[in-house]
Amino acid sequence: MKMVMRSNYSCRLAGFRWGAVVIMAITVGWLMTSANGVLHKVGGAQGWNQNVNYTEWSANENFYVGEWLLFNFDKRYYNVLEVNKSSFESCNDQGFMKNITRGGRDVYQLTEDRPYYFLSGGGYCFHGMRLALVALQDQQQLPPAPALAPSTNAASPNSLPSAQMFIFLSATVISLGLPLMWDVDLFKSYA
Repeated sequence: MKMVMRSNYSCRLAGFRWGAVVIMAITVGWLMTSANGVLHKVGGAQGWNQNVNYTEWSANENFYVGEWLLFNFDKRYYNVLEVNKSSFESCNDQGFMKNITRGGRDVYQLTEDRPYYFLSGGGYCFHGMRLALVALQDQQQLPPAPALAPSTNAASPNSLPSAQMFIFLSATVISLGLPLMWDVDLFKSYA
């Protein structure tokens, strides 16, 4: 009986290894075919709030097609509306193009190389809650950067690692760890 169980255990372990290989292949393929995956936290640590200089924040970022914007805010007070240029300039929240407000941690993908305009309605735009940016197709389109004071931080806190990298690392850990967990006595069957 003990010999049969060991054989059954070996088959299950081999099945897990093949499953891990399949998961890894799918994850890597997905990562290879997907967009940039860069996530820009709008406003940095201050998020989407009143009295934040979004013009200054966006001047320190480079935006490309396929990247994402993350708006963190209190949805009880604020919202995020995509508007056209004239509505942006006049802080007009009527006739917006798209309301991207969902839950206060909202993401928006830059899908075209064009200017984008966002604001918060209810008069909050007049308190600085508006953002204009230009998404570029690739880095060859990048305009020359203005001379800025040297940064004390080597990495920008406003560009978060992509969710895709997190998924890839998670899939790697899971696919490598499950066969090891399977060896724990709690997971063995002694029928």
